[in-house]
Amino acid sequence: MRRLASMLLLAALAAAPALAQTTFPARPVKLVVAFPPGGSTDVTARLIAPKLAEKWGQPVVVENRPGAAANIGTAYVARSPADGHTMLLATTAIAISASVYDKLGYDAQKDLAPVTFVSAIPNILVVHPSVPATTVQEFVGYAKANPGKLNFAAPGAASGQRMAFELIKQLTGTDVVMIAYKGGAPALQAVLSGEVHAMIVNVVEAVPHVQAGKLRALATTTAKRAAMLPQVPTLAETVAPAIDVSVWQGLMVPAGTPADVIRRINADVRDVLGDPEIRERLTAMGMDVRPGSPDEFGRFVRDEIATWAGVAKQADIKPE
Repeated sequence: MRRLASMLLLAALAAAPALAQTTFPARPVKLVVAFPPGGSTDVTARLIAPKLAEKWGQPVVVENRPGAAANIGTAYVARSPADGHTMLLATTAIAISASVYDKLGYDAQKDLAPVTFVSAIPNILVVHPSVPATTVQEFVGYAKANPGKLNFAAPGAASGQRMAFELIKQLTGTDVVMIAYKGGAPALQAVLSGEVHAMIVNVVEAVPHVQAGKLRALATTTAKRAAMLPQVPTLAETVAPAIDVSVWQGLMVPAGTPADVIRRINADVRDVLGDPEIRERLTAMGMDVRPGSPDEFGRFVRDEIATWAGVAKQADIKPE
């Protein structure tokens, strides 16, 4: 009898991992957005959450935890149980924070595990029509001939837009002065009014102003041209061959989440992103939807952190 009991116990222990695989999700899942409601990350989360809920038979609740340059929501997920029931829709902010801040309360590469890349939105270098440059080559030439005369608006001294412009400056050897504003809206308004010469904005924000003639689009920051502004060349094909910068989104979970759970989430999210309706909605927002494997996304995040760390060090960018 003792031998039989031992055999049954061993069989039960051996079956435990298999049982764990079949119980995800065992309860409602949180999809954390580290920004206020209404932005592109929030919209993406609210598009995919209901589809995942249908697949999983459990509610998938979008939870907004904004603040501290997206670090409040990110730290919350990093400290959550590693079981797949708390996910983060991460963005470019996670790589920039890792490059700029010394104390975050989490380590993006040690405390979070990559699941899948979701999408990328191209940035556009725009200028006020009064700037004496109709091409990005002319802009760079003018900036080199007049160091410190041109300026650019940024929604914060450590924002993604500021980092992207600093990278352009470093790759082209130009001196353009940063003017910081408290948010994207006042920064963009400053360029529209002619108070500031230039800015990096995402393609969705740029399009209506470019079409109205209020801004001049000089170049796209991604390696390929933006579908919404196909006539605008890329920086890579003009003045900065090495550049490929976007506003990206990707899914992450707490480090230590079982590999089978990560594979399940990855497969289901990729399936949702392949839904024609979801893809059409995201594409209409200027997004290039391109999910991949956890390893691919992990390498991407590591490369992003390394890139922005180098930019921040050379530009002496400090936390706000």
